[in-house]
Amino acid sequence: MNDMDFLVIGSGSGLDVANAAANRGQSVAVVEKGPLGGTCLNRGCIPSKMLLYHADVLETVERAGEFHIDAEVRNLEFSEIVREVNEEVESDSESIRRGLRSSSKHDLYEGEGRFVDDRTVEIVGGEDDGARIRAETVLIAAGTRPAIPDIEGIDEVEYLTSTEALQLETPPEHLVIVGGGYIAAELGHFFGTFGSDVTIVGRRPNLLPEADEEVAEAFTERYGDRFTVHTGHAATAVSEDDGTVTVEAHPYEYGEDGGIHDNESVSVAGDALLVAAGRTPNTDTLNLDATGVDTDEREFVETDEYLRTTADGVWALGDIVGEYLLKHSANHEAQAVARNLFGDELQPVDYTAMPFAVFASPEVAGVGAREEELRGTGREYATRTYQYDQTARGSAMKADGFVKVIIDLDGEILGCHIIGPETADLIQEVVVAMKAGSGTVQDIRQSVHIHPALSEVVQRAFSGQFSRGGGGGHSH
Repeated sequence: MNDMDFLVIGSGSGLDVANAAANRGQSVAVVEKGPLGGTCLNRGCIPSKMLLYHADVLETVERAGEFHIDAEVRNLEFSEIVREVNEEVESDSESIRRGLRSSSKHDLYEGEGRFVDDRTVEIVGGEDDGARIRAETVLIAAGTRPAIPDIEGIDEVEYLTSTEALQLETPPEHLVIVGGGYIAAELGHFFGTFGSDVTIVGRRPNLLPEADEEVAEAFTERYGDRFTVHTGHAATAVSEDDGTVTVEAHPYEYGEDGGIHDNESVSVAGDALLVAAGRTPNTDTLNLDATGVDTDEREFVETDEYLRTTADGVWALGDIVGEYLLKHSANHEAQAVARNLFGDELQPVDYTAMPFAVFASPEVAGVGAREEELRGTGREYATRTYQYDQTARGSAMKADGFVKVIIDLDGEILGCHIIGPETADLIQEVVVAMKAGSGTVQDIRQSVHIHPALSEVVQRAFSGQFSRGGGGGHSH
């Protein structure tokens, strides 16, 4: 048995807390069953956004004709693109591993961590199989993995998850995607730009159902122009014959029964199937039954407002707590855990103004309340929408998109939702106003915006006439 001060399961954002403990002289154990660096570095945002930038470059070249520039793409080294990205990711991961192995302040245990009791973990498999570590403080940061829905025949066919899709060195001829969220949107953009025919089957009425409805509708319409899109359909069966995967899907009706109804089904076929139907927490790998750590009905770890679990001395953060499955949220939670562990007093983790972005084409980003959340609550609000091409820079770019602002009647910013170019950068001004400013439209209206920059689309969205909604009404 190895006794430590601090132990973390997972080497993503949990490492930030481990480093804080090590810097305070504590003995630290890091348990990781896979490549070092967590989901974001190895299987998520880093490789996907690196690959997506290549797609953006290609798309820019292909749009050159709109600007009276005759350009053509003569060669696409797709396999080299994928190989270079994955080699860089592997190099970064190995660098973290070497750093932990050589550190006098950290002990790295490679293998799957399973609880023996509240604060004792046994390593199963890997280089450190059989080792046991006990710690005064344990942090669960073991993340999530792709969810595989209960579809008839899914176990009998070959399919990709996002993990494998990011390593494909040849684009499929026809990629069928089950799922309509951000992973489906981003990977659809990537493979579609590099020549794959793409068909998307999603249960919700629109793609990107977590986005504001107006934005999601616009995004779905744009994707309908690019790809074959079957929204409002649930995949019910899959089969494979001679390298062709066929997906059967039925209309999905949202009602009290939430049932799938056997009419107007669709059948789609391709040479590759990508299952992008959300994420499932890795709690089932941790043997939490040996602990007092509770999980919720979705099997995510339950925590209080300080990110303490229901077991004394055990904390949790990141995707496995199921709050926001975003790397920047996990980093924010890591700061909160470190502050609460080593600070003078406990402070609740603050999730206000938590933004998201989807690096598809078009891009989508948002922060705060969505209009459909406010409707029917009786709360009065006002909205304003402003088009990119009504600004000088947006017009020069021939940009198609808009900024939608939602405020209360006193001018407090309730939400902002954007579809178009560079949304992940544009939304940040609104996040800062909501988090560090007064949180009102005045923060943006009174700030000088560079002309002619794309940020003017945000300024103008916040500066004109708003339409009232709520209180039983609806904004237009």
